[in-house]
Amino acid sequence: MDKSAYFRTHGHAFVAADRVFDRRTSGPLWLRDDRIADLVAHAILIGDCERRSYDLAAWVVMPNHVHLLILPLVPVPVLMRWLKGSTARAANQLLGRTGQAFWQDDSFDHYMRSALELERTILYIEENPVSAGLVDSAGHWRWSNAGWQAKPPAPPF
Repeated sequence: MDKSAYFRTHGHAFVAADRVFDRRTSGPLWLRDDRIADLVAHAILIGDCERRSYDLAAWVVMPNHVHLLILPLVPVPVLMRWLKGSTARAANQLLGRTGQAFWQDDSFDHYMRSALELERTILYIEENPVSAGLVDSAGHWRWSNAGWQAKPPAPPF
């Protein structure tokens, strides 16, 4: 049975699953390493600013997962293969790991169907580190669009 059947919407199911991720203290937590989080944050910005694979609306790198809100300009499988592949290779090098998976194979994608849904999703992404208890203000989480915008210098555009 589809677990989302227990929730009013797929969005509610997603939020419930995300809260479980936020509270995990075991399993892969490589993104807790500042070097790895920085590497992923920079790759996210490169995908927007240099590669032009997407228009970036919001993003956050959490200790064990990443949220991206994008308007893809290339097929999603192509951009995800580049983003996951390039960051996995570099992260595994930093961690001294070889021949091992870094990211899960799957990802969750969803079409925004209204301006209100878009605004709520941006707020959810920006506030994710706050709701996870990592910081007291979204602007204090440096691995997010809210944190990068709050601290000069801003990322290159």
